[in-house]
Amino acid sequence: MSDTKQQENLMEKIVSLCKRRGFIFPSSEIYGGFANAYSYGPYGTELKNNIKKLWWKMFVQERGDMVGIDGPILLHPGLWKSSGHVDGFSDAMVDCKECKKRFRADHVVEAATGKDLEGRLDEMTKILREEKIKCPECGKSNWTEARNLNMMFHTEMNGIDGPVYLRPETAGAIFVEFKNIIDSMRVKLPFGIAQIGKAFRNEIVARNFIFRIREFEQMEIEYFIRPDAEWEPMFENWLKEQERFVLALGVDKKDIRRYEHPREKLSFYSKKTIDIEYNFPFGWGELFGLAHRGDYDLSQHNKFAVIKQDYFDPQTNERFVPHVLEPTFGVDRTVLTALLSAYHEEVVGKDDARLVLKFPKNIAPIKIAVFPLLKNKPQLVEKARSVFNELKKNYMCEFDDNGNVGKRYRRQDEIGTPYCVTIDFDTIENDNTVTVRDRDSMEQERIKIEELEGYFNEKFSS
Repeated sequence: MSDTKQQENLMEKIVSLCKRRGFIFPSSEIYGGFANAYSYGPYGTELKNNIKKLWWKMFVQERGDMVGIDGPILLHPGLWKSSGHVDGFSDAMVDCKECKKRFRADHVVEAATGKDLEGRLDEMTKILREEKIKCPECGKSNWTEARNLNMMFHTEMNGIDGPVYLRPETAGAIFVEFKNIIDSMRVKLPFGIAQIGKAFRNEIVARNFIFRIREFEQMEIEYFIRPDAEWEPMFENWLKEQERFVLALGVDKKDIRRYEHPREKLSFYSKKTIDIEYNFPFGWGELFGLAHRGDYDLSQHNKFAVIKQDYFDPQTNERFVPHVLEPTFGVDRTVLTALLSAYHEEVVGKDDARLVLKFPKNIAPIKIAVFPLLKNKPQLVEKARSVFNELKKNYMCEFDDNGNVGKRYRRQDEIGTPYCVTIDFDTIENDNTVTVRDRDSMEQERIKIEELEGYFNEKFSS
């Protein structure tokens, strides 16, 4: 089988596993599904929350130069006008008149000709028609004109004239609270403001499972620095921190790389932008981004906002608008990356194989599963329940008495549970020990019940 086919199969397996084992479901299936929308199931929710907790720990809790906020999804419409989103946050779309499918016009042109015509609508339309570029869906060549689609979702709010927008990024909520943070938190440059939250983009083509969806979650930082700061070492350090985070998710270093945006494609206000890319089954794709945005955002708000935002340095008696470095992380893409990196198929015997998700222990959805050897033996079940009730005080645990122990192990392997605890007849009749089975090595050892807490504290702290 070719490498391409294997990668396609891997993506299909991940999607199937996510639905079968309660990680991620296609939303609204009882109505036929809905436009690339997904629900996180019980295990997917735990995985996503654990990833967000790890991010917050690494980038807020463990640093002395960071604070966090939780801003609203609905923000003043003037914010998006000032930031340029109302007039400039658009992608080029084109429709096939034959099959009625919609595409990113620049992507269709680039795939067929190798030409990057982003933002040049007339040229895209001309090439699509004159070179008779075929529709990727039906193979015919009958195109509408390329035109821009603003990617912000519009809604209405009582008492507000004109449209209100669902935020297309979390950064807007950070910038408009800059002054409040300065006034309330006694922060000094350089410092950062972090936020985790939902964002919404009316993507022309949402695709590749949860890689590109219209309702998604971001983990974002705006890191404010002096205009005259030596920013290059800071920029490099943020890149290393982003790479450190992705490696902490169990990702193989060979599957990530840096991609620097060419100068001619940078936003006019950006000094430098680098993406951390991951080798997805469908090709290299952006996982995280890091940009030097200059003073563009705060300066734009200062042009139009009622309250101005700047920074006063008491040591130099200077007042100025800081520059900003912006590390941004996609939560859903990070979840997908963690799933892909953890997925393993192993031969464990002559006629036996297993599927196992080898998550790092700190992000595994379930930390410990507890089994009675037999479900029809009340003594075993009662003892197992007792052990389960104690362990779940400190760890996300699962109780399972369905099927034989071998099948239970396989189920827990498939959701990535690091340890399984089995209560058997020796537990009751002899030495009050249980069998603890390790997910990765599949080795088993007997541990006294009264020693389980210390045993797992050591395992999960290492």
